[in-house]
Amino acid sequence: MKQKFVGELDKIIRGKHIKTVFQPIVSLRNGEVYGYEALSRVTCPTDLTNPEDLFRAARTCNRLWKLDQLCRSAALQSFRDKQAFSGDSKLFLNVSPIIISHEQFSLSFTRHYLKQYGLEPNRIVFEITERNSISDIEKFKAAIDHSKSEQFQIAIDDAGAMYSGLNLINAIHPHYIKLDRRLIHDIDLGGLNFALIKGMTEFCRLSNIHLIAEGIETESELTILIDLGVPYAQGFFLRKPDEQLKAVDDDIRVLIIDCHKRKNNVFGSPSANSYISNICTQSEIVSRDTKVEDIYNKLKANPDAFGFCVVENGHVIGIITKSHLTLQLSGQFGFSLYQNQPVSLLMDTEFIAVDYQTPINEVSKAAMSRPQEKLYDFIVVTKDDKYLGTVTIKNLLQKTTEIEVVKAKYENPLTGLPGNLVIEQKIRMCLSEKKTFGILYLDINHFKEYNDIYGFENGDCVIKLLADILVLHLPPGQFVGHVGGDDFVAILDDKDLKGYCDAVSSEFQRKVLHYYNPSDKANGYIIAENRWGVIERFSLITTSVAGIRVQSRDFASVPDLTEKLAQLKKKCKKLKDDNYLLIQT
Repeated sequence: MKQKFVGELDKIIRGKHIKTVFQPIVSLRNGEVYGYEALSRVTCPTDLTNPEDLFRAARTCNRLWKLDQLCRSAALQSFRDKQAFSGDSKLFLNVSPIIISHEQFSLSFTRHYLKQYGLEPNRIVFEITERNSISDIEKFKAAIDHSKSEQFQIAIDDAGAMYSGLNLINAIHPHYIKLDRRLIHDIDLGGLNFALIKGMTEFCRLSNIHLIAEGIETESELTILIDLGVPYAQGFFLRKPDEQLKAVDDDIRVLIIDCHKRKNNVFGSPSANSYISNICTQSEIVSRDTKVEDIYNKLKANPDAFGFCVVENGHVIGIITKSHLTLQLSGQFGFSLYQNQPVSLLMDTEFIAVDYQTPINEVSKAAMSRPQEKLYDFIVVTKDDKYLGTVTIKNLLQKTTEIEVVKAKYENPLTGLPGNLVIEQKIRMCLSEKKTFGILYLDINHFKEYNDIYGFENGDCVIKLLADILVLHLPPGQFVGHVGGDDFVAILDDKDLKGYCDAVSSEFQRKVLHYYNPSDKANGYIIAENRWGVIERFSLITTSVAGIRVQSRDFASVPDLTEKLAQLKKKCKKLKDDNYLLIQT
């Protein structure tokens, strides 16, 4: 069998029977293409059509280096031929630890080598794909460090599967982590994988690592990932691999944008002042060849300067801070040693760079999680992966404090949704506009009994589940708020009411089952004391929705409307067959 594979491999390699297809990696902030993963496909008849089988056989038959060279050159040539369609997107190349650790790789894959393809190193991401353990971790780490020093970027593929685990991530600190597709499957059902990805999202945010979810196959999986804050994704739902460099379809891009509108909705529009771009300022930039002495003189002439970004072709390749430079030039021979050297020799390449649409509170968390010696370094802000400006820690903390004060005043602390003050203002606004609208009052049936049996922590999880579902299905430009406890209010256009109620109720009933133990779930009820201390059987929790199609002239004030809603809610709770009640005023 091995001899057969040798013949097949030699036929493929000699005949260059390899073509490249590209699958886009999409920003989940705006639906634009961030990069493309290059995938190799065999073009001649063979039993090795499956890429995993192909590379496994190449390793067994000592053909891995030649096959990798062929696939890599095919990908670069194909990408070069389509440069007009690629913009500044990155190219993700699959590389095994064996190849990247090979001395010949670092000698051949250089900045000079890439020039023939019209590419710079900072646009190339080496995607480490090996499923087997790394035999020489120190040699592997040295190869990764060398690639980083040459401005190449590193991604760990299939995180959460086999050997692509936390130890490897900790050892090499990659620029990207790609989540294994098996973790993404059915994430919308709220299982253990949901908690794992939520934790990984927070880990990457604090570690300044870009997280990419692979294998997106449904709209529901996509919307959950957006809600969790995962920044990038790829999968058949977004776009299948293709020989051309294709963007996502307009309906997918609109879906992503609409998800963010719902997620950020307070008064019907996103709070743009909460983005880092709101406090970003332009500062002086320098090139990699700028002399250290010139940098020193610039800082000396301007005592308020905090440092510079080192920019090449619009991309930030490093930063130089006043404190770091002062430390490097201190000592008896420090200045003499470095004064005529280029700043690239002293610049820091491990800095925080964030997209201009990153929420300020996320940037603050990432900044405060840095090592002590970097705690006060400025933050680099980018747009389309190019330099936009900087943010100082002083300005970041001031704005973060301001946002937290506003949140404490206007938002519910458990769900982050607008609280009573904002809800009242929104209702008053709708009444004053003299238009027809719909208002829903939602709560959870049998929540008290569930809380008594399962405890307040699980009770809080159920409340947050309902809040997430309410936001997830909220049409763009509409409003949802949290009154308190398990009570919520949604204000929508008149035509959206019934569809919204159906979607929220059905999804909540399906997902809330994950918060019951197996026996209660199987029984379809729990046993608890009622309000009078009598043991009683209670159905599993569901939503109760009371709604009014409001014509503003029928209500003189906010209390009139809320009183009517409260009466309708009591009536709704008594219904046996329906879990929501809508009336026309």
